Amino acid sequence: MTAPFLSVARLADAEFRAVRRRAIFDCCKWDPQVEDVCTLSRAPLVTTPEAWHELSRLAESLARETLAAEAELLERPDLHRDLALPRAVVGALGEARRVGATRGAARLIRFDFHHTSAGWRISEANSDVPGGINEASGFPLLVAPHYRGTAPAGDPAGVYVEALLAAAPPRPRVALLHATSYSDDLQMMAYLARRLESAGAQPVLASPAHIRWRDGLAFHDGRPLDLAVRFFPGDWLADLPREAGWQRYYAGGRTPVSNPAAALLTQSKRWPLAWDRMRTPLPAWRSLLPETRDPREVPWRNDCDWVVKPALGRVGEDVAMAGLVSEKDWKRISRDCARYPGHWVAQRRFDVAPLEIEGRPCYPCVGVYTVDGRVAGAYGRLAPRPLIDDRAEDAAVLVGAGAA
Repeated sequence: MTAPFLSVARLADAEFRAVRRRAIFDCCKWDPQVEDVCTLSRAPLVTTPEAWHELSRLAESLARETLAAEAELLERPDLHRDLALPRAVVGALGEARRVGATRGAARLIRFDFHHTSAGWRISEANSDVPGGINEASGFPLLVAPHYRGTAPAGDPAGVYVEALLAAAPPRPRVALLHATSYSDDLQMMAYLARRLESAGAQPVLASPAHIRWRDGLAFHDGRPLDLAVRFFPGDWLADLPREAGWQRYYAGGRTPVSNPAAALLTQSKRWPLAWDRMRTPLPAWRSLLPETRDPREVPWRNDCDWVVKPALGRVGEDVAMAGLVSEKDWKRISRDCARYPGHWVAQRRFDVAPLEIEGRPCYPCVGVYTVDGRVAGAYGRLAPRPLIDDRAEDAAVLVGAGAA
């Protein structure tokens, strides 16, 4: 099997300092270091053109199937019990079936790919509120000039902004909704705000708690919005104050939302448990996602071939892999999984092929974005162990046959 990544050297100290400084100011990468750990990789992930073509083809197949599956799941309340959705969200989905789902625009998804001895596999799809767009768009532009013969894998922010503006009137007023207490959420939305403003839009940074809905239309500070971009997880919406009208992100909303909150249906890592009862064919998903089971059905505590994950977890939080998490975390996760098994899944473990960079083994992940079903770019991560979590570094994803 041909290796998908080209071997490259890490940036020299002076080069990296310059890139890091520009990432902070040009790309809103305000957390380039967490505690004593640098969050930016000194080495890019450089794929061969053939590997990038294959990843693009697979991601677009997954996107088509995901959107078709969501349409079916929305009309299949008999399957919602498997998905570990909050009770209030299930009620909002019921309202969507009665009055119509909220209008969507510029559907954004990120599929996280890992290269194994058996080829490409995915660990999940970030179909609700995919992050990393500022790192995936701005950072590769800064790194690529240092590696001759390479180019960024794409510009997800640019493609996304273009799709958003296509769904709105000229000079639209666009709300960028995020959890305002998290600076890492703000940095992505601030970057998108810059890109939207330069394209002629009027961005408004806000919490969804600041929005008011009237007759299905969204308002901020008493003024109507033309579009809402949501970087606030669908399962968190039900915790908002009643006056925020959070149900409108699921049902009855006439102001377009990206992504509509019904995307949570395929964000749940338990939705594969419903596959055998669905009409939608899912050949790409079935071939790329590891076997997924209810944790009550497999001996995950005593068998290292299984990984347990929270159904609505994100960024690798509370993923338990034997030998890769601390004993304290293993006990805590095991206890929670045993107590609430309906909120967890067990997945068959795959072996990620390590990438050696200057004698150091690293474990890469390529998150491929699609916008309305078409590939837009990629978000790279490099981890010191075969678990992609908050210890992983952000890596520029470049494509090129002759990297130096």
